[in-house]
Amino acid sequence: MPKLIESLRGLDDFLVYFVAALALLVLFLAIYVRTTPYREIALIREGNNAAAASLSGAMLGFILPLASAIVNSAALWEMMLWGAIALIAQLVAYGIARLLLPHLAQDIAAGKTASGVVLGALSIGIGILSAASMTY
Repeated sequence: MPKLIESLRGLDDFLVYFVAALALLVLFLAIYVRTTPYREIALIREGNNAAAASLSGAMLGFILPLASAIVNSAALWEMMLWGAIALIAQLVAYGIARLLLPHLAQDIAAGKTASGVVLGALSIGIGILSAASMTY
């Protein structure tokens, strides 16, 4: 029994970081779906694969650097700060994608899967770069 208690010693820190990370993810999703001119959730419910690929990539692209922030942070406030930076990086990536592909929003709303996959891949790529750059 003492080994079990020893193993669970960090449970309170786990819960704090996990809940904070989930709160950041919810915040990211709330901001992201309001930033895009199309309604991802409604489109996904209708079976729009482009919207699903796009939003899934954006979530993963945010979660990757958020996980890195959790691993590398010495304090909760640092994780929250770097999580906010990762959130901004994803929003900037979306803005750049809109500049490079002017019809992106219409294509995703129309269910053009290629556009959703490209945006999702860009989001994941930015997330990987963000995570790797968190070497503080």
